[in-house]
Amino acid sequence: MAADTRAAHEKPHAIIKEAAARYGVSEELIAAVIEAESEFYPRAVSRRGAQGLMQLMPATAATLGVEDPFSPRDNIDGGVRHLRTLIDRFDNNLPLALAAYNAGEVAVRAHKGIPPYPQTRAYVGKIMRQLERNAAKAPAEWTRSRAR
Repeated sequence: MAADTRAAHEKPHAIIKEAAARYGVSEELIAAVIEAESEFYPRAVSRRGAQGLMQLMPATAATLGVEDPFSPRDNIDGGVRHLRTLIDRFDNNLPLALAAYNAGEVAVRAHKGIPPYPQTRAYVGKIMRQLERNAAKAPAEWTRSRAR
């Protein structure tokens, strides 16, 4: 099997774990963004042309050096690098970074916060709620696994 064919069939979880460690972004956040963006479908294409698991626009993918936006490895690596950059630019304000990932950095700066676009507000809310649910679940799961 060719390397690029093998990469296309890699399990996203292993790639997410690597990208999380490489870029200092939590696995839970990466998975929540992928779920919101593509529902883990690597061949997803939006009406606006965003591609792959993390729904990178072609111009963004090119800027990030993503060669194949439909390769889970390339897409996740580029998407997480982009997300990390936005988190840093917005001083670790995750809702603003997520809004910029969804609507663009220019829109967030122009509106001095999360833009009033219903889709962007829903997107940020969905991911933040998922992260809160994961955080609430974690201690119970940890306690159960430690009790065994």
